Amino acid sequence: MPRLKTVELFAGIGGFRLACDAKGFETIWANDLDPKACTVYRARFGHAALREGDIRTLSGEIPDHDLLTGGFPCQPFSSAGKKSGIRDPRGTLFQTIVEIVRAHEPSFFVLENVKRLLSMEDGSHFATILEALASLDYRIEWRVLNAMHFGLPQNRQRVVIVGTHQRALSSRKWDRVLLASSEDLLALSDLERSIFLAGRGRWTAIELHARRFPWWGIALDGRFFGADLLAFTSASQMPSLNSILQDNHDVGPEFDFTDSTKDRLKDNVPVNRFVQGVQILSNQGGGARMGYTIFGVDGVAPTLTAATSRHYERYSIGGRFRRLTNVEYARLQGFPDNHCREISVYDQYVLFGNAVPPPLISWVLDRMRSSGASLPKQRTGQLALFYAS
Repeated sequence: MPRLKTVELFAGIGGFRLACDAKGFETIWANDLDPKACTVYRARFGHAALREGDIRTLSGEIPDHDLLTGGFPCQPFSSAGKKSGIRDPRGTLFQTIVEIVRAHEPSFFVLENVKRLLSMEDGSHFATILEALASLDYRIEWRVLNAMHFGLPQNRQRVVIVGTHQRALSSRKWDRVLLASSEDLLALSDLERSIFLAGRGRWTAIELHARRFPWWGIALDGRFFGADLLAFTSASQMPSLNSILQDNHDVGPEFDFTDSTKDRLKDNVPVNRFVQGVQILSNQGGGARMGYTIFGVDGVAPTLTAATSRHYERYSIGGRFRRLTNVEYARLQGFPDNHCREISVYDQYVLFGNAVPPPLISWVLDRMRSSGASLPKQRTGQLALFYAS
């Protein structure tokens, strides 16, 4: 069977690419604007597929393909940004995705963004995205997924949006869900289950959405059904941050706190509690992220970001106060240790913070396969790429 062809937009350092390679897809075209990310991408995957530059000027080059992927820029939608949503000019990049899907009609697309997208501006921005995608002859399904459910000790919640072209669906277009298990659906209330099974005739019109979209849902032909599923029943056992740390003997002093920072820690007060799996040892305000917070390593890491200030979050590791290394960042995201070795240590933090975790996308692709879609067989030995040793 021929390998399905993939196009990767906003490719970054290749999080989607690693997952697709492992599942037997052939990436025939990829794009990113960031020169440093492109340096890493070429070093890992070669020069043939990647086109560096603005996707709005290069989209005409895209060949026909079976699967479109992309972690479209999250800054316009991020709670850490200016919260201007689609009104931010960068938000118009989403329209480019819509135009590409309309022009090529791939059988599937998989997009990723920050969880806040579901509630931005009282849900209006996600409604705009949902309307645009669901108008393209696709059934849309979304779900909030967390990296710590996929073997990664990081509390990283992201919305994954999967589109399946109607030609790939059965006559009952809502009878196969991709991002929820039968156990998940059994947890629905009787009313929710009856509405879901009744089909889109009883679903909610997208324009009548609430202030926040549910964490899981399906949209088709201008209507949607959604629910806040109680648990992620496909989750693996959550590892601790301890499991990915380098030996302190291998970590140089450049990662240690400065003397001035250590002096300020004298004002910290004990917290000693876990917040969403993150161990908070002490800080200067009593909250989860107040003042000079010191994190422990018995829980998971807070969400890695591309914000420079976040690279210096402080941990107590083996009697040492230090920040996480670039190698530990790679492991928290599910990349090989040396994935970004061509780039300075400082810049690696940004690249890893912007990336999508390959193990999370690997699960999504597996769900597509289990749905009965015609997908290639997995290539053996590739999953080792996801875990550094």
